[in-house]
Amino acid sequence: MALAFDEFGRPFIILKEQEQKSRLRGLDAQKSNISAGKAVARILRTSLGPKGMDKMLQSPDGDVTITNDGATILEQMDVDNQIAKLMVELSRSQDYEIGDGTTGVVVMAGALLEKAERLLERGIHPIRIAEGYEMASRISVDHLERVANKFEFDESNLEPLIQTCMTTLSSKIVNRCKRSLAEIAVKAVLAVADLERKDVNLDLIKVEGKVGGKLEDTELIYGIVVDKDMSHPQMPKQIEDAKIAILTCPFEPPKPKTKHKVDIDTVEKFQTLRLQEQKYFDDMVQKCKDVGATLVICQWGFDDEANHLLMHRNLPAVRWVGGVELELIAIATGGRIVPRFQELSPEKLGKAGMVREKSFGTTKDRMLYIEHCANSRAVTIFIRGGNKMIIEETKRSLHDALCVARNLIRNNSIVYGGGSAEISCSIAVEAAADRYPGVEQYAIRAFGDALESIPMALAENSGLQPIETLSAVKSQQIKDNNPHFGIDCNDVGTNDMREQNVFETLIGKQQQILLATQVVKMILKIDDVISPSDY
Repeated sequence: MALAFDEFGRPFIILKEQEQKSRLRGLDAQKSNISAGKAVARILRTSLGPKGMDKMLQSPDGDVTITNDGATILEQMDVDNQIAKLMVELSRSQDYEIGDGTTGVVVMAGALLEKAERLLERGIHPIRIAEGYEMASRISVDHLERVANKFEFDESNLEPLIQTCMTTLSSKIVNRCKRSLAEIAVKAVLAVADLERKDVNLDLIKVEGKVGGKLEDTELIYGIVVDKDMSHPQMPKQIEDAKIAILTCPFEPPKPKTKHKVDIDTVEKFQTLRLQEQKYFDDMVQKCKDVGATLVICQWGFDDEANHLLMHRNLPAVRWVGGVELELIAIATGGRIVPRFQELSPEKLGKAGMVREKSFGTTKDRMLYIEHCANSRAVTIFIRGGNKMIIEETKRSLHDALCVARNLIRNNSIVYGGGSAEISCSIAVEAAADRYPGVEQYAIRAFGDALESIPMALAENSGLQPIETLSAVKSQQIKDNNPHFGIDCNDVGTNDMREQNVFETLIGKQQQILLATQVVKMILKIDDVISPSDY
């Protein structure tokens, strides 16, 4: 793009290869951007809340995903439009930071764009709308701080944490056994949490899944589950007080790096070579035994001869264990990963109270459980389910629940769910709009209206009359001055979310409002779109 002037000094823009480009300017550009953002939000709107629908996505290579997790739906969707990509990134950043509320944040941004479109049609400048939105988001975040409740929990009273995780899980496929899954998530997070620093490392929680069984069989294992079995079928299936040698060096005779050739012309020479290899291997096995190891976990494989020798020397072994799993085993058992045989020493061994091999169903599927470890800071959640899709979706749902539990440990403030927080903010924003002179107050009011889109979508998805339900709840909140009234999605018979135990984390809600506002401001500021035209 170049700027030139004609003989009267008027500027005009020269576009390179302009016949190949299409250009949208001013209001047209903003409208097309807004409609792209609204289209994405419309897709997710139906999957919000406990009665939300699921989406089925098929990837180009035929894999099918069924989910109602906003971030996953948008990740799997093939989005071309640049503005729609911004919405995808919006839900991804909510997923990375908070882990929950990925659908709500996109619905919220879509509603803000819709309201902005009406204001643009009235001739209000986009920058003024953006500034009004910014003010309103600040009012909402401060208001949420005021209506939030602190949650006191400790090791003996986990109920508050479990209730909040159940709220998250109630909108997923797995809601029929949300109680047990919420308990598993909370126990897992507390097992790896550092309560003094208020920090949780979710990498220490491994989520494994195996098709078969039913969802109710999902269990939490204080240790590590590895999808491998003992290398020889006759090795012991259960080892108590195991001392584990974790090796990343190949468990086989050395192969010289250089090109080499061994000439063997007699049987004796061949025998000598064989014996030498065997002796070398014997020494390796003996070295492990001398150190006191009762189980060897190896990153690489070993051949059948090695397997046979290990079996005869009564040294159980597991081969082909992945690097990430090795690290987790090392963390859990307090062992060190040994890269060279010469460095093996008794203090580098990991300790576990019990290592057992467990087989599932009638198939030959076996898994290795390493339990009662010296350092139980690494845990595994082991999911069972009827098919692969259920297991994948349960993994995603559990990830959300783990993130919620982590956020509560970081910051134990909660607000009430069911759209009650949004309605309460909307009332506060509308009341505050009168204090602002100037055009911004229109935008602030529009922000208040947009906040109501989430309770509206909740009511719509639950099959209630959206406008009637929303206005009833809103008038109830204003009349009783009580921010705990929300949409009764599950038809319990009460609108009080405190009685229904529907909670959400405060930082999650604040992040939703702030992120949605930032993205909408960004979209409103674009007034010129130059794109290569399609051939």
